[in-house]
Amino acid sequence: MVDMKVLGLTMEGENNTPILVLQEKGGAEILPIWIGASEALSISLALNGKTLDRPLTHETMFRALDGLGASIAGVNITELRDGTYLAEMEIVSGSETLRLDCRPSDGIALAVRGHAPIRVAEEILEATARSRTRRRGEDMVTTFMPDDPASPEAVRVLQSMEAASPYKM
Repeated sequence: MVDMKVLGLTMEGENNTPILVLQEKGGAEILPIWIGASEALSISLALNGKTLDRPLTHETMFRALDGLGASIAGVNITELRDGTYLAEMEIVSGSETLRLDCRPSDGIALAVRGHAPIRVAEEILEATARSRTRRRGEDMVTTFMPDDPASPEAVRVLQSMEAASPYKM
């Protein structure tokens, strides 16, 4: 497994589909993962240390785990099957570790909140990320999500994702 970090979030062209961009820690490889708007909003809020008046699903789950004395120990993106990334989330409670099948975006939304490691199977990076350059990944992210998460541009991206949602927060 290769340790990754969240490089940022961006949106794909005309469809405004959110993309989560992971980068190899200490390396140049990137891995873009297309995700849903609600997951992108949740990850963005966690990355920026923001909360809403009412908690989103990931925040509720994180609080429930914490209240039960459990924590997120990590998220592993284990497989790419038919164009879909598969992942498992490691939850630790006392001396027990539970591994749950999850969508990468859900696991990462919780991992970011718990400052837990995000890992990707090496064969996934070899098959998908190695064909991309770091420069392209940085361009992809900085075009829509600047380095300063509190910048007006970052706030506009977050607001546009909220506005596109049929749900009011």
